[in-house]
Amino acid sequence: MRVLIVGGSGFLGGELIRLCAGLGHVVGATRFSGPAGGGASPAEWFPVDVRSRAAVAEVVGGFRPDVTINAAYRASDWATTADGAAHVAAAVARSGGRLVHVSSDAVFSGDAHSYDETCPPDPVNPYGAAKAAAETAVRALVPGAAIVRTSLIVGGGSTHEAFVRALATGSASGVLFTDDVRCPVHVADLAAALLELAERDLPGVHHVAGPEAVSRYELGLLIARRDGLPEERLRPGLRATAGVRGPLAVRLDCSATRRRLQVRLRGASEFLKPTRS
Repeated sequence: MRVLIVGGSGFLGGELIRLCAGLGHVVGATRFSGPAGGGASPAEWFPVDVRSRAAVAEVVGGFRPDVTINAAYRASDWATTADGAAHVAAAVARSGGRLVHVSSDAVFSGDAHSYDETCPPDPVNPYGAAKAAAETAVRALVPGAAIVRTSLIVGGGSTHEAFVRALATGSASGVLFTDDVRCPVHVADLAAALLELAERDLPGVHHVAGPEAVSRYELGLLIARRDGLPEERLRPGLRATAGVRGPLAVRLDCSATRRRLQVRLRGASEFLKPTRS
């Protein structure tokens, strides 16, 4: 199978490349900036700015993927997150093949106790609005696409873990919010679920996150315990009083998607459990 990873130089994109290549798929990957993997990379790399409709169409049309997985975004850039998703969807609609689009729990306000796959977006900040607009464009252009809403992505190279380590070692200052609740997912679980949705051609909206809702502070404590870092250096705080725009508690109900998937989605307390004796 020919798989194109849009946003291949990102954290999730790198995991998708390793997974797809390990399974024997022919992998192409796009990057706007960052390393292209060098000569040892298992992917064929394409420098692409997804804000350019023509550039995206050229790569998709030239590579001719059976599956395109769009993991590209920029939290502060509407053109990359929303317009870029529309450009990818338009290119897939023209060239053919399946599309898996990675969305976010940021499309929700957090006003409800939980959100299942039937809940419409009600974003409260620009990033969530861009992700919601991207979903609309993808559904309109590729009705058979899989749209995957996920949560905090955790793994060895995640920004969340890096920030916790920086706080615990004193190389950064700040707090971890106790009122900002999410359902963290391990990057390997998420990548495997995305590929399964692509291989089985399962369309529609899917929620792919861990079954355990934890605050960013609780997540930080789990990371510190796993890595043997001093927990007392992690200071709790409130997002509601910090002036940081965005939803607070967003709990993704993934039960419908989990019943369809063979991949098992682990909770944070499981995949962050210390392995040392």
